[in-house]
Amino acid sequence: MEPLPLHLCKPYNRLSSILNRLYSLIHVTALTSLIYYRVSSLASTPLASLPAQLLVFASELLLSLLWLLTQAYMWNPVSRTVFPERLPENEQNLPAIDVFICTADPKKEPPVEVMNTVLSAMALDYPSKKLHVYLSDDAGSALTLLALRQACAFASSWLPFCRRFGIKTRCPKVYFSNLNDDHCFTRSVEYEKERVNIKRKYELFKEHIRIAEEDKSSATDKINPSIVEVIIDKSDDEVRANQVEMPLLVYVSREKRPPHPHHFKAGALNCLLRVSSILSNSPYILVLDCDMFCNDPTSAKQAMCFHLDPKLSPSLAFVQFPQKFHNISSNDIYDSQLRTTFQVRWPGVDGIQGPMLSGTCFYMKREVLYGNFSQKELHHLKESFGPSNELIISLQRSNQRKTIDNGNLSSTLQQEAQFLASYNYEKNTLWGKQARYLYKSLIEDYFTGFILHCKGWKSVFCNPSRSAFLGSATSSLNDTLVQGTRWNCGLLEVTFSKFSPPLYGLSRMPLLQTMCYSYYALQPFYSLPLWCLASVPQLCLINGISLYPKVSSPWFVIFSSIFLCSLLKHLVDVLVTGGSVQMWCNEQRIWMIKSLTCYTYGTIDAILKCFGMKQPCFSPTNKVSDDEQAKLHQLGKFNFQTPTKFLAPLVSLVMLSMIAFTGGITRMVISGGANELLGQVILSFYILLESYPIIEGMAWRKDKGQVPASVALLSFVLSTIFLLLGSVALRLI
Repeated sequence: MEPLPLHLCKPYNRLSSILNRLYSLIHVTALTSLIYYRVSSLASTPLASLPAQLLVFASELLLSLLWLLTQAYMWNPVSRTVFPERLPENEQNLPAIDVFICTADPKKEPPVEVMNTVLSAMALDYPSKKLHVYLSDDAGSALTLLALRQACAFASSWLPFCRRFGIKTRCPKVYFSNLNDDHCFTRSVEYEKERVNIKRKYELFKEHIRIAEEDKSSATDKINPSIVEVIIDKSDDEVRANQVEMPLLVYVSREKRPPHPHHFKAGALNCLLRVSSILSNSPYILVLDCDMFCNDPTSAKQAMCFHLDPKLSPSLAFVQFPQKFHNISSNDIYDSQLRTTFQVRWPGVDGIQGPMLSGTCFYMKREVLYGNFSQKELHHLKESFGPSNELIISLQRSNQRKTIDNGNLSSTLQQEAQFLASYNYEKNTLWGKQARYLYKSLIEDYFTGFILHCKGWKSVFCNPSRSAFLGSATSSLNDTLVQGTRWNCGLLEVTFSKFSPPLYGLSRMPLLQTMCYSYYALQPFYSLPLWCLASVPQLCLINGISLYPKVSSPWFVIFSSIFLCSLLKHLVDVLVTGGSVQMWCNEQRIWMIKSLTCYTYGTIDAILKCFGMKQPCFSPTNKVSDDEQAKLHQLGKFNFQTPTKFLAPLVSLVMLSMIAFTGGITRMVISGGANELLGQVILSFYILLESYPIIEGMAWRKDKGQVPASVALLSFVLSTIFLLLGSVALRLI
């Protein structure tokens, strides 16, 4: 009898798919009508308004193209169900897993938070001998190393406690907080006694790290030697420690010597890939950000339901879980949960060739990163993988964990591991160029996943009811925009390369998959139409120049229906995925803010790098927030403590819309131009409506997060200059 399937895949919602396709057809028809109107009316357009008409038309074309690309996500969404209870009964038959966790700055990524992620990974519901946890410390911080040793000591008590009482929430910080939803065990006297004991040890563990933070400087050197250390529990209770089965825990700090490039996170992952190859060499790899703890200990078994499926496994590269966060505010003012990505788009692309690699929370097959090397001769292997003989030998075997005596590597293995972590190991090899985690972009996940899909590999999206992983979302406007600038710069680095998704992917992937990748490749260009539509119609409104059809014209219905239906479709998507009207407003607002700021600066950075005028740089997202910042976030209030380069453009455009709206209403009342100018008045009003938090931050708020008066004054000057110069230019045409 054929064994029961390990997973099932079914259409997400057939009725929803049909309605989405119907909406796409209607919207395409309306956009075609809009384009026809613009083209046919150009000949009769007055010369004074022709440049503005062309700019607005170009903006509408670009927005239409980006909208069209998003429809690929809506074509065939699917959902998946896993059955981990159907895996082999003997857990020792499960394949081994290496867990890669990356940290880069102990100031922005507090060691206690990082160690909670490490402990949750060590406590996965998986055979200890099949689990190996590697921590990459790009800061080379003595504090992080000490914290990892303390975490290992605490793990010798924490892991048995979790196993004994069937604890599901295996991140200590969350388990001992009010976020703990673990109610699957009997609250016996023995449990309560043990819980008190474990909590005391956890508090002691945190205290040791706090004292170390005070005693040790967290400043990091630009030059780091390579360090590879197997961490073991060296506590006094040796009998207890020896009885506890613990996953292999390894600290890795790769050598960094400026000006030699170290390629940021991609370089750290490639270093872990090499070091782990000669220590554990597991066939599967789990990659986690340092703040993304394991919330469901069964996630590894859930991933194996796909990787061990004989029909799917030969072509499966990775299983992607959604990124979810524990500190999201009720209305998510910064769209930190990335709702559209993980609840709408990833299920959609899962029905084609699979979701894109998302940086963290994925179980990847090691084989896909190494490529096909079985027929290569030794010198070709060394050209690809480097001069390490031990690494070359590891390619021919899988999951042969090295014997490590009392946490000490043999001198030969220690030297080899440090050699693999040296700064010049990748010189004259293919690491990061044509294989492994790729280096040509700041977002190595998008680029690496794209190349894997181009090679024919597939991926799946697993979104269980209990969040498999939980992390810390950005809780300030500044962190959100800095992170967004980095992401969009990375996207354009790929777009401007020879691997540009619209061109490179078209002949290597299904059309719909290419459209999905192309949308993100072109996403930063939202900045162009939004800058245009936030300034040109307002300038023309003040000068009495109409850019849209008259209200009495049937074409006005086409324009207004496109605008209203787009808003309504987004609202429906938000409500269907459990959101609210307020969340819909917030998503609209933050999309506009990001388009005008981080999409813009990301585009500028990518262009400068393309011409060699700027060096790549990477700043980890700040995981530390003060109490007032956290309070503002939970209250749903924007924190406008952000650089002027982000804030001044936003405030300037809001002031421009205020002036335009007031001037437009005045002109319509005095001159009776409502028939010609109502479209632009509505657009200005919509911008002001979505910009209410900015107006509030300028006018009424007196807290720490208000818009600084200096920025408001600068913005007023900039908007005034734009109005004067723009008006003069319109009169000179």
